[in-house]
Amino acid sequence: MSGSHSIDSLLLRGIARIARRMRAIFVRLEPNALESDADADGLHTWLMLQGFQTVEPIQPRSTIRLALNTTPEALFANFSKGHRADIRRAERQGVRVRIGEQVDVAAFYAVMEATSARVSFNIHAPDYYQGAWGRFQPESQLLLAERAGETLAAHMIFNDGRNGLYFYGGATEEGLKSGANHALQWAAIRWAQERGCHTYDFWGIPDALGRAASAPNEHERSALETTAQDDPLIGVYRFKKGFGGEIVRFLPAYDFVYFNPLYQLVRRRLG
Repeated sequence: MSGSHSIDSLLLRGIARIARRMRAIFVRLEPNALESDADADGLHTWLMLQGFQTVEPIQPRSTIRLALNTTPEALFANFSKGHRADIRRAERQGVRVRIGEQVDVAAFYAVMEATSARVSFNIHAPDYYQGAWGRFQPESQLLLAERAGETLAAHMIFNDGRNGLYFYGGATEEGLKSGANHALQWAAIRWAQERGCHTYDFWGIPDALGRAASAPNEHERSALETTAQDDPLIGVYRFKKGFGGEIVRFLPAYDFVYFNPLYQLVRRRLG
């Protein structure tokens, strides 16, 4: 969505035409706008006036963004002591990061399967990752951390013109022990900076931490931080926060409903 509602109106009319032609039950928007953006309140109000209603987004609402407007040396110096040590350890142990090609999506997927089995999170089918990598070329990048011919960790990252985006990644047990995952993240951050990105988005932390960042008082902040400890993403957050950056939170998602009875049925089935 843009800062100009005249442009947004044109966009919504186009979406509505497609939705009606496809007999859509509802349309969902997830604006790429932070709650802290200057025009966030105006955009929220405008969408509500167009007949949208707020819902929880599909994508993570809270994340960590790292500003890239400094030197690589300064970025590295701001990582936690442990993260810097892990990156150096990976280098000492012979871990090397290389850029993958289409054929390497298979190795990437094998790492994702190993990660899914270890920490019990769902992954997409291989064709999904193949499509994501291919459709966004050359602004997508596949990075693999290897040692002695073995893939220890793999990341798939993207550039949207302003932000480097860490969408998908994982590591084997040996990848975690060797620091390969940390080395990959450092390579991804440098890639985003070289592509001219302003920030690097680590993509997804417990939403309670995003709410805590703007809590009105210490009591509420502390309660939200305690709640976050039970979130499945808390381990991911600990990994991501070691690279620095700022916790930010997006606006919610917005649904425009065309057939309310079917919409309510869909919502119930989706929980």
